[in-house]
Amino acid sequence: MELDNSEQQELFKKHDSVIIRGSGNLTVFGLCNRYNDGFPSALTAKVAPEEFAETVNKVNRECRKCLRASLKALVLGCLCCCCSCGLAILPSILLNHRARRQINKVLAWENTRVYHKIGLNWSLCKTQCERSSMVEYVLMIEPIRRLQILAID
Repeated sequence: MELDNSEQQELFKKHDSVIIRGSGNLTVFGLCNRYNDGFPSALTAKVAPEEFAETVNKVNRECRKCLRASLKALVLGCLCCCCSCGLAILPSILLNHRARRQINKVLAWENTRVYHKIGLNWSLCKTQCERSSMVEYVLMIEPIRRLQILAID
């Protein structure tokens, strides 16, 4: 049985990617305020634990900074929701979108600085929670195929 290209990519991602889930106590629209900085054993001999910790700490700083404002806007929006026909929640949604964009910028910088050179790629991915229909954002570290490495340089 021959797999087509998209099925091969999915199979490749499932076996070789490392997922870092949020471990904080605050989640706003699926984005957690802290990600686990414990070094995964799957990255042993691929990346230094110090580089990994530095990258996760940069993401965590950005999350804390952006999600504080988003939470304040969400609480205020919920209080004013009746008066504004639900439009008061819009600033919180926009701040959450901005937070995801800032995290993606941090990850893009780290990818070009360190990880693309060693054949890894960090990304912020939306996944469904395991036990519910809720959505969460996780950090995914996946290897770059050889053809993709040549295309990046």
